[in-house]
Amino acid sequence: MKKRLMLAGFAVALATGYTLPAFSQVKPETLVKQRQAAMTLQGKYFGPIAGMAQGKIPYNAEVVARNAAYLDVLNKMPWDGFAESTKDLKDVKTAALPAIWNEPAKFKDAQEKFQGAVSRLVAATKTGDETNIKAAILEVGKGGCGNCHQNFRQKD
Repeated sequence: MKKRLMLAGFAVALATGYTLPAFSQVKPETLVKQRQAAMTLQGKYFGPIAGMAQGKIPYNAEVVARNAAYLDVLNKMPWDGFAESTKDLKDVKTAALPAIWNEPAKFKDAQEKFQGAVSRLVAATKTGDETNIKAAILEVGKGGCGNCHQNFRQKD
């Protein structure tokens, strides 16, 4: 009976928009791990198509379309992981530079450029024009990934 009452109370809290702070707060360390995981996956799906655009591996339209679709989802994931609470963590390894928090408008602009480049890549894959698709892939790399990596990520 207590379990049912607790579940009912939780359902009412969710339905009314009231949630306890404990339910909505994520540890800063977890946010860093989540954003790093999303970016690792971005690299996994971008790497092969970047190689295709550069002529290093054979072009495969199906792989490009699939990976572009994955990137279109993944490119929305890491950004909430750059919360202010993650700025000064000492026990978590991160390549994030202070510029992320010191220049939030510039960081937001870089995110939007990346997301726009990925959207254009997805649109290009629907045309089937290999030349335009390869150009869109290179735009994601230079204007998308490169923009953040140059300004907001420590060099390895």
